[in-house]
Amino acid sequence: MNIPFLDSWRKRHGMARGVAVFGGGERDPEGMAELLAEADLLRGQAADSGVRLDDSPASLEALDQLLPRWRDDPETMTWLGNDAGLYLGTVIVRRVTGARWRVWPNGQPVVRLDSGREVDVVGIGHAWASGGTPELSQVYAEAAES
Repeated sequence: MNIPFLDSWRKRHGMARGVAVFGGGERDPEGMAELLAEADLLRGQAADSGVRLDDSPASLEALDQLLPRWRDDPETMTWLGNDAGLYLGTVIVRRVTGARWRVWPNGQPVVRLDSGREVDVVGIGHAWASGGTPELSQVYAEAAES
């Protein structure tokens, strides 16, 4: 939805963006992983462009090649940034040995690698959605090397 005065207000006041997970993550890690893997908006955008998201590193490369039509709509861009980050996290958790979801005390989901490094995938997803960098495939490659 494009509402000019609302876009201006968001720029001045900062729009809440991100995702928070509260309760149950540590008790049900598989359930949390399934919930975080949904990424419906991203999956729809990708499908409309002929990209199949199959939780593979190749799908991240395909996402990096999409034309960023969503940048015309700040609300879509925010939600798509969340989805892109969660999808990136899903690929890392499912493909990189020892990677797992972790929830910070503020509710933010991050991916913890075996090395102890924590990847703020939602923040990366927002940066990718708004500016195209860092590339999702590059972040995955770095995580796989850790």
